[in-house]
Amino acid sequence: QVQLVESGGGLVQPGGSLRLSCAASGFAFSRYYMSWYRQAPGKERELVAFISVTGGSTNYADSVKGRFTIYRDNAKNTLYLQMNSLEPEDTAVYYCAATYRLGGDISWGQGTQVTVSS
Repeated sequence: QVQLVESGGGLVQPGGSLRLSCAASGFAFSRYYMSWYRQAPGKERELVAFISVTGGSTNYADSVKGRFTIYRDNAKNTLYLQMNSLEPEDTAVYYCAATYRLGGDISWGQGTQVTVSS
């Protein structure tokens, strides 16, 4: 059973940084594609960043390119999202997601709130 637990969210001032973590259990983490999504109030959930099984390939939404970095530690079954130069528009609930096959079923974490405000 796939279990994903996000942590690291909180309140940060514009220009600040946060690192989100996603602890994975109950499945073969190193064989799954992993992603971070976010959902702001009144908006649809959107893909923020994607990382391949080995970590050798990543993709980012245009809005976060150059500011966010996704990476994974397969030995620790953990996914990360380093977020720098945060903007108020980054305020959202951030979700960790796992999928075994591209285009297949997605498993979700419960989400962690990120609020960027002065």
